[in-house]
Amino acid sequence: MRIAIISDIHSNIEALTEVLRVTEEQKVDRIVSLGDIVGYGASPNACCDLVRQVTEVTLLGNHDAAVAGRMDYSYYYDAARHALDWSASVLSDENMEWLKTLPYEYRIGDVGFCHGSPVEPKAYEYIFALEQARELAPFVEHLPEVTFIGHSHLCKAFAIGNGEVHDVVAQKFGIRRGYKYIISVGSVGQPRDYDNRACFVICDTGARTVEYLRVEYDIESAAQKIFDASLALNFGKRLFLGV
Repeated sequence: MRIAIISDIHSNIEALTEVLRVTEEQKVDRIVSLGDIVGYGASPNACCDLVRQVTEVTLLGNHDAAVAGRMDYSYYYDAARHALDWSASVLSDENMEWLKTLPYEYRIGDVGFCHGSPVEPKAYEYIFALEQARELAPFVEHLPEVTFIGHSHLCKAFAIGNGEVHDVVAQKFGIRRGYKYIISVGSVGQPRDYDNRACFVICDTGARTVEYLRVEYDIESAAQKIFDASLALNFGKRLFLGV
């Protein structure tokens, strides 16, 4: 089974459309979204509509939770709060109700999915460094063999086993038996690893492989929509830089 895992779309319909085109070319069997459909970008309804059509399940990201009234975001910085308030004001009633129903985690066999750390999904803790991955060691026997996460917008993978935690640095790699894996899938709509192409992952459960795929898209159009919506200029400018 080939599973495409997408995350952190952030209302970027241009990036999402191109990623989904590639998933068709790659002949995936299922698509799972790890959340943050909205926030930052200017196409929240278009992204919600499309994700609802194509995914087996969509999880609740922190931006989705904020827009849907499922978490307090008063501590977010001003520009992010404004983008969330704007998203809530333009979302259709149907899409808003959908966000209110999204789950925090999901599982297919021995493959798990959540937005942030799997230890307490509602807390939206980040895992993008070895130190954070090591904090999962006490819980490792309760984790599925592979857990896919989003939230950081970074492409990071960690293997936990034999009392140690290792970085996995490869565009495509195999899942070794005896290890548990935490894999951050990058971002469709707002990459932050200095590569401005949209990013997603394909997990082949039969071949026991994980592959990162990068996809070019019309950044100029996505950014211009942000500028036209009077959202923070930086949310559009950073798309060109991948930060």
